[in-house]
Amino acid sequence: MYTIHPVPKRYAWGSRDSLQRMFHLDGADAQGPLAEMWFSGHAQSPSIIDVPDDGVTRPVALTDMIAGDPDAMVGARGVAEFGPELPFLFKTIAADEPLSLQVHPVDFQARAGFNMENRHGIALDAPERSFKDMNAKSEMVVALEPFLASVGFAAHSFALRNLQLLRSPVAQRMAQAFASGGRRGDDSLTVFAQADAMMPVAATVWPESRKRIFRAFHTAVTADASDPDELIDDLMQAAAQAPHARNAMAFDFALRAARAFPGDTSVLALLMMNPVRLDEGESVFLPTGVPHAYIYGTGAEIMTNSDNVLRAGMTVKHKDIPNLLQCVDCRPSTPVNPSDARLGALLMRDVVFYKPGVNEYVLAYGHVGAGEPWPIVDRLAVRYDALVQQVRGRGVVPHAGPRVLLCTQGEVVCTTETGTRTLRQGEAVFIPAADGWVRVGGESGSYLMASTPF
Repeated sequence: MYTIHPVPKRYAWGSRDSLQRMFHLDGADAQGPLAEMWFSGHAQSPSIIDVPDDGVTRPVALTDMIAGDPDAMVGARGVAEFGPELPFLFKTIAADEPLSLQVHPVDFQARAGFNMENRHGIALDAPERSFKDMNAKSEMVVALEPFLASVGFAAHSFALRNLQLLRSPVAQRMAQAFASGGRRGDDSLTVFAQADAMMPVAATVWPESRKRIFRAFHTAVTADASDPDELIDDLMQAAAQAPHARNAMAFDFALRAARAFPGDTSVLALLMMNPVRLDEGESVFLPTGVPHAYIYGTGAEIMTNSDNVLRAGMTVKHKDIPNLLQCVDCRPSTPVNPSDARLGALLMRDVVFYKPGVNEYVLAYGHVGAGEPWPIVDRLAVRYDALVQQVRGRGVVPHAGPRVLLCTQGEVVCTTETGTRTLRQGEAVFIPAADGWVRVGGESGSYLMASTPF
């Protein structure tokens, strides 16, 4: 068990107090927005771990430790399936402003994009680089405080109702895309010829409904900038006419984005997407290809070991709209959360497991201390009554893979087959596969544990 130090990521959309409080930062480290803290085995941003060496602590990159003894660090099974690397990337994230409208590629698209940018001589740390590695990227977020996000495309009726409330020519063209018939002689097909030319090869077998979503999304992300004041005024007037709370939430998200990115018409794409609010302990899973934008809040993120991000708008960073359009999943969907059988959260008396059905990662959010069961568990059990199981547990997690344990509140005691450590808020340890089982206890505290589902 080794102390692991997070890699801070300072982006303009980050919070000015949330992560600073969690990690007890002060002085220069606490100044300005702090967006993410990575517990990482990614080659471009590896975490440092403290390694005892003849009575002296030596700082070593986690990637180097894994390369030196991969079987002990990530386990023989992990090496066989994922190679000598940490299969997941674990982060805490805090957003005061909306993040970019983005998509993550599937595996073959990640490999093709990575190799293409290498052939073109684009440095891995270049601002215009889209593919930082060859890994597909799915991810899951668990709210630590109220968390807002737009996730995946909503039903046609929801999107069309929102867009028809706007005067914006771009919004009206998006609404027209939903009404286009795809029949020979349909004038709308001429209007959307550019969008059709940018559809992926797979679109040849798409149903017409999916093509309509693509055309509307393409319209939003490729349109010229709008007058900022006119766009905001249009969104405000439309929001006042929103027929239901869910529609009003979509307009609220679009307005937040329009104020953060003046004149950026890609914010209209949020009106096509599912608005999601997560309370503490609730989660959402984002498969590859699903468009999304985080709007506000603090949470824990876990994902495959990848930093591949394709952005379409709402950002000052590099946009890669052509590649994003080749990767975007245009199927309407309901956001995947613990109430979905594919995720299947398992509740114990004092810990929640989030299992999205991928091989690379699972996440546990737990509480230690005497007294009544954790209120979050009771609330989730009520909300997801048909799908969760209440079991008695003692906080023992049998395991054969690598883990990262972070104390988020108070104090927890981590015990493995090889030793015991006390962690206070903001402190974390990397637990190698060779350390065997983990028990988390203590008088009063909360923790997150990222691991592989072995």
